[in-house]
Amino acid sequence: MNTQGDLKPVPRKSTAALIADQLRSAIMYGSLAPGDQLGESELANQLGVSRGPLREAMQRLVQEGLLRSERHRGLFVIDLEPEDVRDIYTARLAVERTACQLVMRGNRGEALVRLTRALNQLIEAAKTGDREAMSEADQTFHRTLVSASGNSRLERMLQTLLVETRMVLTVMQKVYPEPGELVEEHQKLVDAISEGDEPRLLQLIEEHMLETVRRINGPQAPN
Repeated sequence: MNTQGDLKPVPRKSTAALIADQLRSAIMYGSLAPGDQLGESELANQLGVSRGPLREAMQRLVQEGLLRSERHRGLFVIDLEPEDVRDIYTARLAVERTACQLVMRGNRGEALVRLTRALNQLIEAAKTGDREAMSEADQTFHRTLVSASGNSRLERMLQTLLVETRMVLTVMQKVYPEPGELVEEHQKLVDAISEGDEPRLLQLIEEHMLETVRRINGPQAPN
């Protein structure tokens, strides 16, 4: 039975979930930089919340791997070393490769519509030359790709990986690809989906991830 269009209860986020969203965003965009210590009292006052839900929110981010706990010292935003960059993109490749396979074997037409829209947003961002806007549109494209797979668990996995990705790119904006190059890489992905060429799509998504690692870590970065 098709339940699309049926009215369903709107999920309500807990206070801890809302705080976690804010902290996650602050880490993603560099307001909380790698290595920063989180002061519980200061954050509670800044966010206007009690310490209970704040602690719960911070523990969520510890579980996600965005914060690390040091005994007798407190919580810190994780530092990203070259091997972390490699691990992030290796994990993203696993998630996005699976998503690509599901897209090609599912409702490819709907996925193509959504990805074309995301690609157009990336093209518009590239025209401005604004690396912040380009990065945002880039992440929206990949989020759309995984969302189009219809697998909510892959979406959740990607979300944490995209926060870490954005941390990397915020610190290392100088290695971000040129606008034309960025658009071309994503145009090829959309073209492969349009042509129904799954082997080509899987090859492209792998090259896309590995090239990003080489770009960030340097030409000697291991595959």
